[in-house]
Amino acid sequence: MSNPIVSNSSRTESPATNETDQSFRDALSQFELSKSRKPAEAGKGREGTVIAVTVDSVLVDIGFKTEGILPLATFQSAGEAVKAGDKLVVSIKGRDPEGYYELSLGKIERPKDWASLQKAFTEKTTIVGTVTGVVKGGLTVDVGVRAFMPASRSGARDTAEMEKLVEQEIRCRISKLDEIEEDVVVDRRIVFEEEERAVKDRRYSEVKEGAIVHGTVRSLTDYGAFIDVGGVDALLHVSDISRSRVSKPADVLSVGQEVDVKVLKIDPEKRRISVGLKQLEPDPWDSVATKYKPGERARGTVTRLMDFGAFVEIEPGIEGLIHISEMSWAKKVRTPSDVVKPGETVEAVILSVSPGERRISLGLKQALGDPWADAAQKFAVGSVIEGPVTSLTKFGAFVQLSEGIEGMIHISDMSAEKRINHPQDMLKVGQVVKAQVIEFDSEKRRVKLGMKQLVPTSIEEYIAERQVGDVVSGRVMEVSGEQARVELGEGIQGRCRIPAEATAEKETQTGSKADLSSLTSLLQARWKSGTAGGSSKPEGVRAGQIRSFRVAKLDAATKKIDLELV
Repeated sequence: MSNPIVSNSSRTESPATNETDQSFRDALSQFELSKSRKPAEAGKGREGTVIAVTVDSVLVDIGFKTEGILPLATFQSAGEAVKAGDKLVVSIKGRDPEGYYELSLGKIERPKDWASLQKAFTEKTTIVGTVTGVVKGGLTVDVGVRAFMPASRSGARDTAEMEKLVEQEIRCRISKLDEIEEDVVVDRRIVFEEEERAVKDRRYSEVKEGAIVHGTVRSLTDYGAFIDVGGVDALLHVSDISRSRVSKPADVLSVGQEVDVKVLKIDPEKRRISVGLKQLEPDPWDSVATKYKPGERARGTVTRLMDFGAFVEIEPGIEGLIHISEMSWAKKVRTPSDVVKPGETVEAVILSVSPGERRISLGLKQALGDPWADAAQKFAVGSVIEGPVTSLTKFGAFVQLSEGIEGMIHISDMSAEKRINHPQDMLKVGQVVKAQVIEFDSEKRRVKLGMKQLVPTSIEEYIAERQVGDVVSGRVMEVSGEQARVELGEGIQGRCRIPAEATAEKETQTGSKADLSSLTSLLQARWKSGTAGGSSKPEGVRAGQIRSFRVAKLDAATKKIDLELV
C-alpha cells in the first residue's frame, strides 16, 4: 500500500523500473519475511533502529535488506521526539510500490487459540495473519486457524496483486467467527480504511488556514485540481491557480506535479480544504495606482465578453472593462461581439482607475479620436451635408454625417409642401439625403438638420435679387414700440426700427376712406389725401402706410430682412 505522507526525497533507494527487478524484489521480500517468521517470534513486534529522520518520515533498520518507514506525523501527534539511534518496537504492515516496508508502532498479536480469536472478534481488534494461498473468490489466511479473506476485502486491485500477498504477513480484522463450523472470515481492507481515515483526521487537525503546504496534483477537472497535501485532498479552484485567467487547469498543471499552495479555507464539517496557488505570487493590484493613469493608452487581450461589455487583460492578473457604450462613436453597439472577439488584441484609453474596487474602466472609441473635436468647423450652421439615413423614429430621421457623428431631421423640417405623418412616408434607412445644418450644439453633441430649407421660396428669391442699400417699397403691417413689421410682397416680410420722433398717433387721419386691402388702393389714397407733397414735418409711421425703406441687412440662412426708413 502506498504511503501518501512519504516523499520521494526521503528514500535511500530507487524503485525498480522493469519486470526483472520487480520479480527479484518480490522474491527477496518473500524470502526475508519467511526467514523472519520463526515459531518463537510469531505475533510479536520487531525491534528496529532509527537510522534517519526526514521532513515527513522516519527510516528504521528492521534487519532486512530494505529499511522500513514510519510517518513522522505519528510521533508529532503524540508529542514525542525521535532521532537517529532510537530503538523502536514496530510491526510490518506491508510494502509500498517503491519497496520500503510500511511499519506501525508497537506489536500486533497473532491469535494462538479459539479464545484469543473470539476476544479479537468481540473487541474488533487488529490481528496478524499470513496469506497462504489464492483460492476461488479470495485468499486463505493463517490466523492460528485457517481463515478466508474475500477478494473484495483484501485491498488488492486484481489477481496479480492478490498473488503477491501469498507468504506475506498482513494485518486484518475478523468479520465472521463460527467456532463450531470452524468458519473464520477476515477483512484486510477495513484496517486500511480506518488507518487512512485516522491519517486524514490527524491531517485536518494539523493543517491551518494561511499555512503554506507542499502537495502533489492528484487529479484535474474542468473547475480545478485536487492536491494531495499529506494524505488528504484539497481543492485548488481554477480561479486560484494563477493571476492570469486560466481556461482549463490542464493548461497549467499536470497530474503528479509537485506544488506549494496556501491554505485558504478549512471546512471541518464537510471535511474540505481549499487552497490557492496564485496567493503565493505578489498581488499586481498593489501597484496599479502608480502604473496606470486616466488618459493613458493600454494594450491588452480580450478575455471574455458580457452583455454589458468586454474584459481586457492588460497584464497578468489585471483586467479592465470596456463598457458597451465606450466601444464606438459611429453606431449604437447592440452586443460587444459586434466590435471585439475573445483573444483579440486591442488598444484602449484608460478612463478611470479604482484599486480599492479592483476596477479599471477602458474606452475603445477614445483610442480612435473624438470625431466631435473639429465638427463645429466641418458642420457650421447653414452648410449643406449629404449622408445616408441610419435610423427612423416617430419624430424624425437620423443621418450619418461622418464616422461617429449623426444629425437629426425633425419631421417638421422634412417638407414645406405637405404634412408628413411619419418619416417613413418620405425616407427609408440607407437612403442618401441632402440637408442643411440649422442647429449645432457641441456640448450636447447634437446636430439639427432640415430638408425643406433647401427648397427655394419667394423670400429666398427676393433676397437673392437685392443688395444691402437698395430702396424698396412696402406696407406697414404692424407697429410695436420702436419696431415695425413690413410686407414687401406676398409672403415676404421685413422688420424696421422706427425712430421715436417718427412714431404716428394712434388715431388715423380724418376723411381718409381708402381701401387698404391692396398696395394699389393704398398708393391712390396717399396721393388723394395730399400727403405726397413735401412737408417740413415727417409723417408718423402707422399700420397700413405704404412707405419706402432702405435694405439694411440680408440674411439668407435665417431668411431675415432688416430695413430702415428712407
